[in-house]
Amino acid sequence: MTNRIDTSFIMYTDTPNKRNGEGRDPDTYSRTLRDYHLLLWSKPLPNGKYFKLTAKEKPRYYFQHNSDLGEFWLSSDAITHTYKNRANTSMAGIIDEITNIDAFYDLGSTIGAYIIFPANMIDKQPTMNMIRGTHKKIDDRFDFTLECIRRWYLDIDSPLFKHIDRYRNFFNLFEDFVGYYKFFLLDDLVDEKSGKIRFWLPFKDFGITKPLPANVDEYNEYMNNVMDFINARNARIASACSELQ
Repeated sequence: MTNRIDTSFIMYTDTPNKRNGEGRDPDTYSRTLRDYHLLLWSKPLPNGKYFKLTAKEKPRYYFQHNSDLGEFWLSSDAITHTYKNRANTSMAGIIDEITNIDAFYDLGSTIGAYIIFPANMIDKQPTMNMIRGTHKKIDDRFDFTLECIRRWYLDIDSPLFKHIDRYRNFFNLFEDFVGYYKFFLLDDLVDEKSGKIRFWLPFKDFGITKPLPANVDEYNEYMNNVMDFINARNARIASACSELQ
């Protein structure tokens, strides 16, 4: 287990596939990502109790916490998306026009672009990882996901309300939305004064604002805002880790 974090490390570089050399899913196979999650999120909760995570020594990597707080099974999830592999969608023509898409993808493979969510299915319903990637009103946008989480803490409906509510025991660990986003070092995606989300593109409401950028200009705005967030969160992670030394 490491006690240091390299915020420039690209997670897919330690998940080579022996058949073709391409990286496998870092959430499942990256030992580095596993170690970073264990280091970052094993710490006191807002109520002062220690949230210790454990994980297997070999992939597939899942995380467990078991104490008087409850038993939780969790998995890693990438929280930013380039959409560069959507060859059969409207995004394909837009992606073709983006010159620094590879740099965007690599930055989105550093620790600042990952989080953990509950991984156990309840009543055969999708997990948080699954539903936020497949729900048409979310489409893997983490800023949209975080808005749903914010609304859940305020008991306001959203496209993910019932899915978050299935894992209420997990989300209740953080007491409120401030406790949640500060625990996971998501401060740079929240306006501290208003408590509202800093969306990566202008947002009106779910069902009105489409998740995917509609053209090259929107994509560039989205990409620049996401990259700014990842860089800021990486700096926040580095600062948090220096306090552990």
